[in-house]
This record gives sequence, structure tokens and C-alpha cells, in this order.
Amino acid sequence: MLNIVFLDRETFPADIEIPRPAVPHQWHEYSYTPKSKLPERIGDADIIITNKVMLDAEALSLAPRLKMVAISATGVNNIDLAAASAHGITVCNVRDYAQVTVPEHMLSFIFALKRNLAGWIADQKQKRWASSRQFCAFNYPITDVRGSTLGIVGRGSLGRATGALAHAVGMKVLYAERPDAEFVREGYTAFSDVLAQADVLSLHCPLTEQTTKLMNDKTLSAMKAGSLLINTGRGALVDEAALLRALDSGHLGGAALDVLSEEPPKADHPLLVAAAQRNNLLITPHVAWASDSAIREVLAQVVHNIEAYVARRPQNVVTL
Repeated sequence: MLNIVFLDRETFPADIEIPRPAVPHQWHEYSYTPKSKLPERIGDADIIITNKVMLDAEALSLAPRLKMVAISATGVNNIDLAAASAHGITVCNVRDYAQVTVPEHMLSFIFALKRNLAGWIADQKQKRWASSRQFCAFNYPITDVRGSTLGIVGRGSLGRATGALAHAVGMKVLYAERPDAEFVREGYTAFSDVLAQADVLSLHCPLTEQTTKLMNDKTLSAMKAGSLLINTGRGALVDEAALLRALDSGHLGGAALDVLSEEPPKADHPLLVAAAQRNNLLITPHVAWASDSAIREVLAQVVHNIEAYVARRPQNVVTL
């Protein structure tokens, strides 16, 4: 009988039931697993489920029975894949579950910024409408989304789904070529041209050595004056200090972030402090992926990955 250990159950809402794999097993789950608890929790594990718990070479050496790691996410940077391969451990992730929820979250950011919703809502919490002499109040500008240009960095499944949704609301969509590309592929636009033309720039590319701090002082200053930056990808794609400078200078019209370079952030994180003081910086706590239907799809894929592995037909394998 397989011993299955879920290390960080609280990375999913408590009210969503986690299905069990149709294989003989014992199930153990923990809300949260600090590094100090790993030895006692994974020592007898045959299969580990984890979303964000770090399993480096040292941690993997603590689990002599371990055969499989089922990551309940797409990103695999919390697993030492080389060490897993050396130990004969198969690592699988989940894929293509967020093509609805992430684009919708991104689009909601665009509407919120272009229509200054944060300002209007804050005003009404202070009952400022009641002090108006007219039937409405013109405290903030409102601009239409239709007819504006969306630049997308990353043309994977999420980038394409984002483009399709943007088209549906009347936006012109440009897919950015890689900044260091020697030529521009068909269907793409030069990175520098996208920065110059886009009213909104949305990041959907993987985090790699090449894309870390892709949006920095140089690239942010090359963006169209008054444009918006949206990041629902990875926090480290953006140089956060440079972003604050671009907002403070007024060069950027606004930004909306679902991810930060450190998660969870400290309470005094400069971007959190700034977001509490201004209406053109919106931050959500890494939840663009987390619609109920998307969460259920993630959990279903985790179970299917385990069942496929046990049936000796492993799928979604990321091990080196």
C-alpha cells in the first residue's frame, strides 16, 4: 500500500474537497510543512504531493522510499530535479488548467485600472458621492478598453488565451518577440516596438535567467507614456524598485500585480505600502489561477498523475 503525503494542504481552499487516487494507499495531509518537520513527515513517503514546499537534494535524501513527487502546480522551481533523477524519483506537474481564470483576472485588472475603480470605490466608502451637487462626480478619468492595444510577452497557452479574450473585447493584440531575437517570427512584433505601442503590457512568459527582471528601468522607460503593466506570471519578471520609480515619475499610468518576487511578502514590502496609498497600483495575493473550477482541475490532474504513475504510464513528467 502506497503512503501518500500532502505537505501543504492549505495552498488550496478548505471548502474544496481533494479527490483521492483510485489506488491502494494511506493518505496523510498537513496544512503547512516547515523545513524542520520534513524528516518526520516524508521519511516513509512513497509519493509526496506539494505545491510550494522546497524539496532540495537534502530533503529528498530524507525519503528513501520516495518514488514520485506530484506537484500541485505548474512551476517546478521548488524541486531539485537533478537530485530527484539521481534518486530515481519521478516528478510530475499540472498543466493547462488556467486558460480561463488567468486571462479573466488579467482583463479584470485592465478594466479596474482604465476605469479607475479603486478610486471610485474608495470614494464611496467615504460617502463622497453624497457631497456632490450633481447626479454624478468626475473625480477620476475613465478610458475605454475597446480600441486600445495589448502587448503580450509570452505566447504559450496562457498568452494565447489572454490574446483571444482581449480580442473579444475589441483590443488590438501584439505578441512580443524575445528581446534578444535575431529576427522577428511570423505573428510576432519586435519587443521594442511592443513596448512603444502597447497601451497595456501583460506578462505571461516563464521565469528564466534571461527573463529575470525583464521589466527594469530601461524597458519600463521604453514603454508608451501612460501605459499599464500587468503581471500575472512570475514576480521576479519585474524589477520592483524600478516599477515604483516608473509609477512615481508618472511615466506609467498604472500597474496591477498578482505576483511578487517574495511570496508571501513582508508587511512593509515597498509595493504593498505604495498600493495602500495610490489607486493606480493594484495587488492581489497570487490568486489569478485560483477560480474554483481551476482549482478542481489542478487537483484532478494531481490525482490522474498519481494514478498514471502507478499504472506505469507516467504523464506530465518534468524530471531531467
